Amino acid sequence: MDINKRTLTSTEEAILKNELSDIQEWVDGAITGKINNCWKRLEQEWTPKLMNDPNIESIPANKDLYVEMVTSRSDYQNRSERPEPEEKV
Repeated sequence: MDINKRTLTSTEEAILKNELSDIQEWVDGAITGKINNCWKRLEQEWTPKLMNDPNIESIPANKDLYVEMVTSRSDYQNRSERPEPEEKV
């Protein structure tokens, strides 16, 4: 998947350069950090579900195969498919 490029205005770039020495490095790090956090939550959510599924004999240790196993299940829904959480009052 290619991430769409976003062009910064000169003002936005100046604001970021006030705190960041390398904007692209920061963007790359932010994406990597988000992926790592999402992976941890996916693994924490799905490992118990997979362990409790009597139809599953083994769970892959390989991250690619693990994600493929989870996302190919009929009960899997990505964020855009899940209902919005109810607002807490």
